Amino acid sequence: MKLTPLNTADLSLYPPELRPFFYGAKLYDSSSSPEASVIFIDKDGGYFLKSAPQGVLEREAIMTRYFHDKGMSTNILAYLSGERDWLLTEKIRGADCTAVKYLEQPERLCDTLAERLAMLHAMDYAGCPIPNHTERYLAKAEYNHHSGIFDKSLFPGNWGYASAEEAWLVVERHGHLLRTDTLLHGDYCLPNIILDDWRFSGFIDLDSGGVGDCHVDLFWAVWTLFFNLKTDKYRERFIDAYGRDKVDEDMLRIVAAVEVFG
Repeated sequence: MKLTPLNTADLSLYPPELRPFFYGAKLYDSSSSPEASVIFIDKDGGYFLKSAPQGVLEREAIMTRYFHDKGMSTNILAYLSGERDWLLTEKIRGADCTAVKYLEQPERLCDTLAERLAMLHAMDYAGCPIPNHTERYLAKAEYNHHSGIFDKSLFPGNWGYASAEEAWLVVERHGHLLRTDTLLHGDYCLPNIILDDWRFSGFIDLDSGGVGDCHVDLFWAVWTLFFNLKTDKYRERFIDAYGRDKVDEDMLRIVAAVEVFG
């Protein structure tokens, strides 16, 4: 996580009920995407304040509460939706998995990632507020396909598709094979997993969570090891640690076809 110091904050830009959290605090920009701005408030144990256009953070708030109730995410202090969405959460103890201390031990990191994902996927998903992520997942891909969105740049070569047409043909023919029977993080990447000296502390950025197909999380787990460790050598180790009997390589290619449409 990168933190860029902020000199001051114009409190008039923030909802009145959130302003007291700024008093006497050092502020840092920790935004990592153009979709939302994130401020780290260095006060007490620390807080994160995320802001985005109206409605964008609703699903993240819903799923974060659900994961928190299961002991797997942060406590939400406020979710406000008006002209903009505001999501205030407590900092989870520890550091995300892109911290140097974790990247320096890639085998241990790989095994930890796999074991934690297997535990998540074995959990009861009763009462999940997003009971059919797969339906939303495929609908978004179809919308983006028709909108001309296609990105093949992020994926390992053997999961890549030469064209949008090639990828969409896979989605059309095989998308129905994606199941809806597993509790997902939805974006299971190293920056979204917090460890405290190798002990699991919690998940963050749960806006893509819900009940869906385990291969969505598996795809992103293998991808994040490839991307953050700059090598694909840990893919097989990860699959072995997760449970090779539960992984279908053909399903991973179907997920890859969906993901190129954002």
